Amino acid sequence: MNAKESAHFELTSRLPDVGTTIFTVMSALATQKSAVNLGQGFPDFDCDPQIIDAVAGAMRAGHNQYPPMTGVPALRAAIAKKINTLYGRQYDADQEITITAGATQALLTVVMAVVHPGDEVIVIEPVYDSYVPSIQLAGGIPVFVALDAPHYAIPFDKLEAVITPKTRLIMINTPHNPTGTIWREADMRRLEDLVRGTDILICSDEVYEHMVYDGARHESVIRYPELGRRSFVVSSFGKTYHVTGWKVGYVAAPAALSAEFRKVHQFNVFTVNTPVQYGLASYMENPAPYLELAAFYQQKRDFFRAGLAKTRLKLMPCTGTYFQCVDYSAVSDLPEADFAQWLTAEIGVAAIPVSAFYHAGQESGVARFCFAKKESTLATALERLAKI
Repeated sequence: MNAKESAHFELTSRLPDVGTTIFTVMSALATQKSAVNLGQGFPDFDCDPQIIDAVAGAMRAGHNQYPPMTGVPALRAAIAKKINTLYGRQYDADQEITITAGATQALLTVVMAVVHPGDEVIVIEPVYDSYVPSIQLAGGIPVFVALDAPHYAIPFDKLEAVITPKTRLIMINTPHNPTGTIWREADMRRLEDLVRGTDILICSDEVYEHMVYDGARHESVIRYPELGRRSFVVSSFGKTYHVTGWKVGYVAAPAALSAEFRKVHQFNVFTVNTPVQYGLASYMENPAPYLELAAFYQQKRDFFRAGLAKTRLKLMPCTGTYFQCVDYSAVSDLPEADFAQWLTAEIGVAAIPVSAFYHAGQESGVARFCFAKKESTLATALERLAKI
């Protein structure tokens, strides 16, 4: 086929509305302008050398072939132990824990496993950008419930109003990306009330579970029996251990739900990097890295917030994750995407417009920074932001 012939080849896109993500756009602009990249959510510091040694040791020990489809038994056992210790529920490591190729693959697999064409899936936005395409690929119908700045409280009356007999799944995220808020016990109790007596399932994205600040606790759905029995719980080693490029996560779910998840998982990705799984299992023997993570990131949060308080940007609450949102209305009346590009190009600090996390681009005059950076990186960013 020559170039002329190929130009007439037609495809009908499965995701016609999907283009280049805002993260790719802003990271490319940050590189072009030599800006401090506080846009995309990844650390700029190294992980613990011990976890690298653990993975290298697993490679040298010969753990380099396919592991079981569900994941290395030692890692699944370590996860089940951690969950029981933290949240008080004993998952069966063999039947109810599955290792995934990161959280994004886990989220897609949950949706593909339980959502049929025409099913409705409730999405609480602003929302991580993989949720809606996953629903669309499954033939489901996303139903949106919007959180509003500045507090981003869960509007349970609106949530209740959109539940119908077609509702198959509710997707939640706590701690919440991009707003940095967390669900509280009262929120979980209200959600319990809404789903009790229904067949509605829950996908609970808890990848920032170990980043909750100011003495608050992470309210996993696992703590709540009515929710736990109908939930797929997603978490991520990349976020917890500063190794986002390793792309390893997991899903915990009751046996019947896990069985359906695994049917899709085995044909979606089949299995996940063997030596990394063995290395993680070994590293998890010491709980200190995840138990101390909140204090580690709270120090960074407090340093960053103290610096932002000296600028014209208005701080918004940050009770979890490694993201800080700011109201920039005292600085500019530009739309959020334009402001983020101006900030990157003219001030030299990259941020993400929160409007990008709404399906209709809801504008609130808010931008999101990532503070999972070295203190020197944050200090440079703050020095530049002080000029606006």
